[in-house]
Amino acid sequence: MKKSIYLFALLCSSMVLAQTKTDSISLLPQSQLNAAQRLLSGNYASAVTVGAYGEMLYNQPEGDNGELDVQRLVLLFGYRFNEKTQFVTEVELEHVNEVFVEQAFVNYAVGDNISVRGGLMLVPMGIINEYHEPTTYNGTERPGVDNVIVPTTWREMGVGVTGRLNDLSLGYQAYIFNGFKSTQADGAGGVSGFLKGSNGLRSGRQKAIKSTVDSPTFSGKLDYYGIPGLRLGLSGYFGQTQAADDVEDVEGANIGIAMVGLDARYAYKRFTARGQFIHASLADTDKYNALTGKDLGSALQGFYIEGGYNLLPMSKKQKLFAFTRFEKYNTHASTAGTLVQNDAYNKTDVTTGLSYHIAPGVVVKGDYQFRSNASDTDTKNRLNFGIGIWY
Repeated sequence: MKKSIYLFALLCSSMVLAQTKTDSISLLPQSQLNAAQRLLSGNYASAVTVGAYGEMLYNQPEGDNGELDVQRLVLLFGYRFNEKTQFVTEVELEHVNEVFVEQAFVNYAVGDNISVRGGLMLVPMGIINEYHEPTTYNGTERPGVDNVIVPTTWREMGVGVTGRLNDLSLGYQAYIFNGFKSTQADGAGGVSGFLKGSNGLRSGRQKAIKSTVDSPTFSGKLDYYGIPGLRLGLSGYFGQTQAADDVEDVEGANIGIAMVGLDARYAYKRFTARGQFIHASLADTDKYNALTGKDLGSALQGFYIEGGYNLLPMSKKQKLFAFTRFEKYNTHASTAGTLVQNDAYNKTDVTTGLSYHIAPGVVVKGDYQFRSNASDTDTKNRLNFGIGIWY
């Protein structure tokens, strides 16, 4: 018994010593890091690094009961094998009862400004998919664009390179990934599909769960940071979906995807702003829908613009941002064949609220969302509150 207690105490003490150093989590776009980048940054006291981020939310649709949820808790672990080689992983617990591995990759620093990576990684598209820690964005919920157009959190297995061209103030990423899973045999002699009109490509994410790979996809991003306070991003994703072996040769089993994104983040004194535009063109959706009976659109498109202002003096360590975000997104931006556009998928959200950063790494949020769509379908407005942490 004493030996067990001793071993437990030794483990706990080693974990404490291995924690990342406490630092200020920057809200400036040019210096902002996400969780994986912080683990790789060298800001640690030992080879082992430990951290976490998470959020607890309350959602109250107009006229309905509210819902309380531990939306996610993500445990961060990293290990430095030597000065060039590191491993990063994120283990996510969703809604208390679901467990996923969100990232798990090896990073090898070939030089000062170039690294090779391989494993389970985030697809670099837009802002939120890479910077989704709750202290890095306004709003209790992530933007709708980053839910049904960019299927955050979007991660797949792959290999690639990342680095910076400092003379050009340019960051770059380029990866080869496995793609979305589109179809499989339904067990009754037919073919079932994963992709559909209501949430676009989201249900096709494979998340490294015995992922099917038929043809690789390409993903890349350029980030420009040469203007003080401003960060600009250009993203691209191109390839084919993946189908199960027994149906991959059936006409309509796969579709082609070409997705491009533009994003911008800006901060000046107490003012912040960000915006994002995403367009995805999908090929052969008419054949896919005929095969599976789904209603997948041939184009997905969305954008948002947001402005925020810190109501507290800059001399204060705490920050209180009042913000408003306007966004439009449509998973039936166009349709192919005989499929009629569903106006219920053409949505507009206006979110306004407060983000109170009571300490670096702790935020309390509250907002109200005015939600509508282009059809007569009733869409309920929603009141949201949340607590987010990241360390």
